[in-house]
Amino acid sequence: MNTRKVVFLFYSTFLIGTTSGLLMGLFLDFNTHMQDLANGQFGGLFMLFIGAGIWTIISQMGFFAYLTIHRFGLGIFKSQQLWNRVQVILIAFALFDLVFFRHLMFATEGETFAGYMILPLFLLGYSLTVAYIKSKDTNFTAFIPTLFFMVVVTTIEWIPALRENEPTFLWTALVPLLVANTWQILVLHRLHEQPNKAAAKKA
Repeated sequence: MNTRKVVFLFYSTFLIGTTSGLLMGLFLDFNTHMQDLANGQFGGLFMLFIGAGIWTIISQMGFFAYLTIHRFGLGIFKSQQLWNRVQVILIAFALFDLVFFRHLMFATEGETFAGYMILPLFLLGYSLTVAYIKSKDTNFTAFIPTLFFMVVVTTIEWIPALRENEPTFLWTALVPLLVANTWQILVLHRLHEQPNKAAAKKA
């Protein structure tokens, strides 16, 4: 992948992720932001933009870290199948931790695990969908690595928001992370495609 494609990936991811975070922030507190705009106050929107941009940049750093970790994993375990098994175990731990530790930190007396399973189940369902699309566009071996990236790496990127138990903060962080990560993982193989290969397919 040449420099032009790396620059395209960076700017397109930043634009898509930041826009999604901005729209999510507007949706969650629509009336307040509309009143601010009507009064000529743009500070709230500016802060939404900055916040969404920061989460998108965190997503980009996580993506390139994941690419390095994936290569290390293949090198250490010497087998795609064994590395996939390790990734499945890490996925299970990440989902369990999302439920257990948030319940441990924030649950009130008598509150069950059920309410703390909503976000992990949403993350898993969304990630399974992205992994299916990726494997369909490439090959079945991409399913587990994509699922690992979408669940484990997104969870690690999400940690600053997970330390709080404020729903608006959780969602305004999760949405740009998920959108940016989805775009990066789904567009990566297209950026690796060779022009002459594409031309040969058309011929």
